[in-house]
Amino acid sequence: MTHNPKKPRGGLKFGRKTLIGIPALWLVLMFLLPFLTVLKISFAEQADTIPPFTPLFMADPAGGAAKLHLVSQNYAEIFSDFGASVAALANPLGGEVPNIYVHTYWLSIKTALTTTLICLLLGYPMAYAIARVRPERRNTLLMMIMLPFWTSLLLRVYAWMGLLSSNGIINNLLIKAGLISEPLNMFYNTFSLNLVMVYAYLPFMILPLYSHLVKMDHRLLEAAADLGAHPVKAFFSITLPLSKSGIIAGSMLVFIPSVGEYVIPDLVGGPDNSMIGKTLWQVFSGLNNWPLASALAVVMVLILVVPMMLFQRFEERELEKGAE
Repeated sequence: MTHNPKKPRGGLKFGRKTLIGIPALWLVLMFLLPFLTVLKISFAEQADTIPPFTPLFMADPAGGAAKLHLVSQNYAEIFSDFGASVAALANPLGGEVPNIYVHTYWLSIKTALTTTLICLLLGYPMAYAIARVRPERRNTLLMMIMLPFWTSLLLRVYAWMGLLSSNGIINNLLIKAGLISEPLNMFYNTFSLNLVMVYAYLPFMILPLYSHLVKMDHRLLEAAADLGAHPVKAFFSITLPLSKSGIIAGSMLVFIPSVGEYVIPDLVGGPDNSMIGKTLWQVFSGLNNWPLASALAVVMVLILVVPMMLFQRFEERELEKGAE
C-alpha cells in the first residue's frame, strides 16, 4: 500500500501570500505612494523654494506645535466658472470657455472617446477576421498588427508629419497626379490628431478582442444557422454578446492612455487641440507651479478611475452569473 504524504499547508499559504503580495507591493510602490505624494503637493501653495511648494506641516508663528497646512485654492482654480464653462461647451453655436482647464479636460475626454470608438469600429472586424482564419496564418497576421511596436512612437509620429504636412508626401503625390491644385489641410488639426491617435492605439483594441473571439465556440453559429438564423442576426445574438468582455478591455486600453496623451497632440494636434498632458507639462515646467500641476493630475486620475471601476463591476457581475 503506497502512502501519499500530504503537502504541508504552510507552504501553500506562503505561496498564495507571495503571489498576492508581489503585485500588491508593486502597486503600492509604483502607484499608491507616487499618487499620495502628488495628492499632498496638490494641497500646498506655490513658493519660491526648492522644491517650489509649501510643506505639509508649518511651524506656528506663536511658537506652538507645527500645524497641518492644507489649501484648496488649486482645485478651486481648476473648477472656477465650472457651470459657465459647461454651458459654453454644450452650446451648439460655440462660445468662449471661461475656464481653460475644464476646456482641456473636455478636449481630452472627447478625443479619447473618439479614438476609442473609431478603434472599435476598425478593430472589431480585423480581430474577427484574424480569429476566423486558419490557425497557421494567425501568428503572421498578429505579428503584422504588432509590428509598429518595434519602432519608437516618436519616430512613427514624425513619419506621419512627413506624410500629412502641406508639402508632405501625400499632397505632393496628389498635386503631381493632377487630382488637386492646392495642398489639402490635413496637418496640425483635429483630422490629423484623430488619425494618428487611432493609428497608435488600434493594436490595443485588436489584441483583447482577438483573445476573446478566438476562444468562441463556432458551433454556436452553426447551430444558429441550422435553426434558420441570418448571419447578421447570429452575430448580434451570439458573437457580439460573447465578446463584451473583449470590447470593454480593449476600450479601456485605448481610452485610458488616450486621455493623458502628450506626444501626439503636441506634434500633430495644433493649438486648438491641446490636451491635458500638454497642459500639465506647461503648468509644471513653464509656470513652475507644482501644486496646480499636481491638482490637475489628481483630477485626471479620478477621471480614469471611473471607467476602471465600471469595468471591475462588470467583471464581478459576469463572474456571479457564471457561478449561478
